[in-house]
Amino acid sequence: MGRTSVEVTQLGFGGGTIGDPDEIIPEAQAEATLAAAYDAGVRLFDTAPWYGNTKSEHRVGHHLRQRQRADFRLTTKVGRVYSRPSDPASFEFPRWKGGLHFDLRFDYTRDGVLRSYEQSLQRLGINTVDALVIHDLDWRHQKSEKGVQAAFKELIDGGGFEALAELRSSGEIGAIGAGMNFTGLIPRFLEYCDIDYFLMAMPYTLLDQPALDEDLPLCEARGVGIVIGAVFSSGILATGPTDNALYAYQPAEDTIMTKARGIAAVCARHGVPLPAAALQFPLHHPAVATVIPGANSPEQVEANVAAMAHDIPLALWAELKSEGLIREDAPTP
Repeated sequence: MGRTSVEVTQLGFGGGTIGDPDEIIPEAQAEATLAAAYDAGVRLFDTAPWYGNTKSEHRVGHHLRQRQRADFRLTTKVGRVYSRPSDPASFEFPRWKGGLHFDLRFDYTRDGVLRSYEQSLQRLGINTVDALVIHDLDWRHQKSEKGVQAAFKELIDGGGFEALAELRSSGEIGAIGAGMNFTGLIPRFLEYCDIDYFLMAMPYTLLDQPALDEDLPLCEARGVGIVIGAVFSSGILATGPTDNALYAYQPAEDTIMTKARGIAAVCARHGVPLPAAALQFPLHHPAVATVIPGANSPEQVEANVAAMAHDIPLALWAELKSEGLIREDAPTP
């Protein structure tokens, strides 16, 4: 990834979906899903305390503890610290249908970062991770520009990034990442922090490529790697433009549905499944190291693996550009 020595498979596993955001799946199904990914050759597993309110880390760790540690790459995230709920009996957390019952707070200070890191290792049951990712330091999660500035102050002046840099320089972790749900924050991160890679969710997909304006050229010039999350735009590029299709975790608007229909039609003309084009498209950018779709069943894993292996004719990319469905400057074969 980027300038680091952390090597990853082009297809990784995003741990958000097995945090039970929309449905509660049995533990045996979560275990079978992770096993299917590993057995198919996936060797990068990304998780976070936030996913399932710590459930994803428990599940990912439970499976990976059965594997040889040197054979896989494991990443998790910092920025939230968890504690017992003030009122366990009435706990509600609507973001994760199957989320575990713990309170959380954002904390990007040195103490918060190190506390989050240690808690994650304990939940995973694995005493090392390959990278730590600064999670959700953006306008949505911090509520405003003022909130973003306050979080950056914790990260920089409060010693959070210094703690991460010390973990990296000591060899305890191999890389430092930062999650990106929007364009516009990568230049700010790179001004203040020596980031190795960004986990980009939404700004660079088959549906939208705003990251080509500034963020991706800056990363490429500086040798900063990119991991693509939400490669299916949170749903619509996996399901197709169906009546209940999701985009950015919300029902897709008419303009998105129209564009998705156009992309799907081009894919159909070339005999290419829409998910195959969606998974493979970002990997043609030289800064992108891997894509990490989620899955909550072995069948979904198998579908992702098949989509990655599907042969895509060059004419498909050319037609998407000629129809104005992807940007002309988007790297393609």
